[in-house]
Amino acid sequence: MGKIGRFACIATPMALSLGAFICLVLVFLGNWNKNDGNLTSIYFMKADLSEFRSNVSSLSSIDIAGTDIDDELLAALTTSANDDLKDTYTVGIWNYCSGDDNSTGGDQITNCSSRKASYWFNPVEVWGLNQTGAEDLIPDKLESGLKIYKKVANWMFAAYTVAFFATLAELLVGILAIFSRWGSFVTSIIASIATIFTIAASITASALYGTLVGTFNTVFKAYNIKASMGGKMMAITWLAVAFSLGAGLFWTLSTCCCSGKSDRSGRKPTVEKTPYTYERVHSPFGGAGAAHQQTGNVPLRDMQGNKAQTAYEPFRHDSRV
Repeated sequence: MGKIGRFACIATPMALSLGAFICLVLVFLGNWNKNDGNLTSIYFMKADLSEFRSNVSSLSSIDIAGTDIDDELLAALTTSANDDLKDTYTVGIWNYCSGDDNSTGGDQITNCSSRKASYWFNPVEVWGLNQTGAEDLIPDKLESGLKIYKKVANWMFAAYTVAFFATLAELLVGILAIFSRWGSFVTSIIASIATIFTIAASITASALYGTLVGTFNTVFKAYNIKASMGGKMMAITWLAVAFSLGAGLFWTLSTCCCSGKSDRSGRKPTVEKTPYTYERVHSPFGGAGAAHQQTGNVPLRDMQGNKAQTAYEPFRHDSRV
């Protein structure tokens, strides 16, 4: 198998690596800016305050069992709603975006916050509750959940970053795999690193935002504030896992198989010899005629035991002569 065959052998893992890389790019571009509706639809979590804003006047009193600060928190949320609270808030890996419902029932994103690494969504700050003195009114469950969220968000961002650059290195080093299986060996190691961190980041994102959504829905249910996970983002990040796993498997197979060396034996002329065949040997007496040819079916006889005289005995020697 030559270089062309070798290239065909690594085409599959290269394509899978490219698919994983594209998915990770989309994860980092999700919620990037307000001018691209396709990107703003890719987010980890969405907080929907549209029902709260539209019915804020009807929520004159909130009574949640076991608490005595519900009306104060409602007053703080109402103050924010009357100022610049939006209908929807979406959370990406870099920032959050906010907007209002449009006439078709969709979201019209009007603002995206500045981007920063290891971003975490703080509703107290984003919703302006810190300006109303409501920090102490946040339920303990939400407060403890936000503290955990802040710490885990740092790890999640780091895992996605390592996965991104490892997958990029996998694509670049994978070019060397065309020329030798050593290139495939090195690429398979890098692919393993990319796969591990892609899986870790996806598991972290799913668990983190799944827990955060549950906490939001529990704490703010009485206020008609709902939270949900981003289906597109979850599909993209787990599709990256599938691509990365497949790429790692095929890179490993290309290490064991598909040698790039050409079969050079076909370039040299060879003479095929059939074993156990008769090849004529010329007589040392110079004669090559039919009289000197032997056949394989002539039986060997005991010349001394055969006393019959023949007219012609070319190889018999008479001692009397």
